Amino acid sequence: MDLSKVRNIGICAHIDAGKTTVTERILYYTGKSHKLGEVHEGTATMDFLQEEQERGITIQSAATTCPWTRFDVEYQINLIDTPGHVDFTIEVERSMRVLDGAVAVFDGKEGVEAQSETVWRQADRYRVPRLCFINKMDKIGADWEFSFNSIRERLGANPVAMQIPIGSGHELEGIVDLLLMKAYYFDVESMGAKVEEREIPDSVKELALKHRQEMIDQACNFDDDLMEKVLNDETPTNEEIRAAIRKGCIARECNPVFTGSALKNIGVQRLIDGVVDYLPAPIEVPEVTGTNPRDPEEKLSRPHTVDAPLSALVFKVVPDQHGDLTYVRIYSGKLEKGTRVLNPGNGKREIASRMFEMHAKDRKQLDAATAGSIVAVVGLKDSITGDTLCSPDDPIILERMTFPDPVISMSIEPATADDKRKLGDALVKIRREDPSFRSEYNEETGQTIIAGMGELHLEIIKNKLTRDEKINVEVGKPQVAYRESITGSAKDVRGKFVKQTGGRGQFGDVTIHLEPFTAEQAAEAELNFNDSVAFENKIVGGSIPKEFIPSVEAGIRATAKSGVLIGFPLINIKATLVDGSYHPVDSSQVAFEQAARLALTDACSKAKVTLLEPIMKVAITTPDEYFGNVTGDLSGRRGMIVNTEKRGNAQIITAEVPLSEMFGYTTTLRSMSQGRATSSMEPLEYRPMPPNLVKEVVDAR
Repeated sequence: MDLSKVRNIGICAHIDAGKTTVTERILYYTGKSHKLGEVHEGTATMDFLQEEQERGITIQSAATTCPWTRFDVEYQINLIDTPGHVDFTIEVERSMRVLDGAVAVFDGKEGVEAQSETVWRQADRYRVPRLCFINKMDKIGADWEFSFNSIRERLGANPVAMQIPIGSGHELEGIVDLLLMKAYYFDVESMGAKVEEREIPDSVKELALKHRQEMIDQACNFDDDLMEKVLNDETPTNEEIRAAIRKGCIARECNPVFTGSALKNIGVQRLIDGVVDYLPAPIEVPEVTGTNPRDPEEKLSRPHTVDAPLSALVFKVVPDQHGDLTYVRIYSGKLEKGTRVLNPGNGKREIASRMFEMHAKDRKQLDAATAGSIVAVVGLKDSITGDTLCSPDDPIILERMTFPDPVISMSIEPATADDKRKLGDALVKIRREDPSFRSEYNEETGQTIIAGMGELHLEIIKNKLTRDEKINVEVGKPQVAYRESITGSAKDVRGKFVKQTGGRGQFGDVTIHLEPFTAEQAAEAELNFNDSVAFENKIVGGSIPKEFIPSVEAGIRATAKSGVLIGFPLINIKATLVDGSYHPVDSSQVAFEQAARLALTDACSKAKVTLLEPIMKVAITTPDEYFGNVTGDLSGRRGMIVNTEKRGNAQIITAEVPLSEMFGYTTTLRSMSQGRATSSMEPLEYRPMPPNLVKEVVDAR
């Protein structure tokens, strides 16, 4: 396949903006599926898990490949449909990492919503060019101008209107293409497959002319020749405008905006044209960069060509009856079936025994895949999400993804000894599949603790265990994943570990300073801030031999990880090793590790340990009459209202509320507003808890 004719794109948005419906229409119009799948009927091709069909939401991202012909040229679109729910934000994160472009879908009535901002930031992090699609223009109260402006105001983006709708709500008839200055109407009987071109109706002509002029003004910003032409009063051609906006979009300086209604089959074909016209091919994005596994300081890059050495990134692992399906994005080179590849992160060699092109849960066998492809591979045993696969002769480690820490946990108890054995295997399997999920066995209580991104996330995992793995488990109440930190400093705290047991003893002696520390301070001081803990060695004169210093750091990091107050990780601290002593015979690495543990525990009690709790950013849309009830309830939950905005006869409330106060909130909000208010929330940050509540949590443990 000619790489210039390939587009790797994702569909992303706030929950319920219509991502999966847009994807289903794309599959239908590209001829990939011959029947329209509907989310509300549980028949969507891309939502193939039983949980997804029952709940009508997307839980895991699904990949497919479909053809599209534009100007008599055949293109291949590799498409990933992502979830909108914040609990599955990891699916969006890993999709963004491997895509060259994305389509952000917005609800025509709501405009930019809370989760829209999150996915937009994720796309910014991975430098992904985007188109926008203002969907649901058939919805009562849909307002194109409002939604268009919200992209600029709330996301700080630079939207360029490529289309405007003809009518809205029940009166939505079609769309106006501002480049061609024609109106397009989509035939109901053929499910929008037949498109009729007409002149622009008088009702929207003025608006169309205004936005076309804005489009030309924007295009001039990305092409000096075009600017010169316009300044000389020459009329630019549509091809010149299209080329300039494509240039701006790929440089992430503008976002072309399309519109329509996926449910009513209006505007989707023109959106696919937009994907081909404005989003980059794999060869138009910067070369993929990484480091040399033999020398992490040495930066390497790979061009997006078939001739370059192989480099690929694992972005998803899905358990399958024939072995794990490992989803891989190939950035350079060629991967053939049966090839031996290197995982430079762990030094293991893997065999790609079989390879597939995926269409949701269906697959088509491949003999080879080249740069720009997204494929699923069977046969990889030791590669997980974020790992690089490369040619053994030219190793490279590509940039890894960032995974959020869990904010909620609960205990899970297997019913029988057989269930206990099966549970361990199942949790390892789920961890391979979902990097935002954690599980650990607590030796003291004999409980297994599972942790995730939200109540829904843990509920889905519990259902996986009981329904898919047939394991009988009892679950406890969800618990908040707190963090520990210190409020003050402690100087010259000594930790001395001495053990004498006939023969050779153990001796380690360290003195440390402990202080609160931030990521910004760590960056400034050029200190490693792994797990939000910094360590600095200020030993002079050899009071502790060099070979024992790494053991002191290991002891401090291990103690911080397991916590000193009630077992939650200790974060935002810096430990400085300032003094110590050793015994020429009895000192050992283990002894210094234990001495560091004792010193840190003592220093923490002197520096006063407190708990930090996860704060959630909550966005609530409520009719005016329930505004007082909702804000009063939020105040009762220790919530801080940061913004309210009137939109039609509804109010949008943005608040910051501790997660511990938000369990079961959706049900409470429904009953408070007779089912008319909706909410969404996402993790914001960790903040110190009030001392009286810290005492409550500690006593409860």
